[in-house]
Amino acid sequence: MMRANRAYELIVHRQGRFFRPSDKLEQVEVVEIDTGETILFWDTRPRDTGKLARALRADLAQLEAEEFIARWRRYET
Repeated sequence: MMRANRAYELIVHRQGRFFRPSDKLEQVEVVEIDTGETILFWDTRPRDTGKLARALRADLAQLEAEEFIARWRRYET
């Protein structure tokens, strides 16, 4: 078994550092390290991006790769 943070990389695309218009969507994606393929993807509002990224990082560090995908695939939009 492999830890999720060894199998996947989290990439967060933000609109800007200080001023982010609330009507613009940002993207959060989980990419498989070996293939470079996007496994999970979300369009998020700026106010939700940080919360989602923190939750994903925590699970990447704690879960095995298969567990991580099983948990987060159901929330993918």
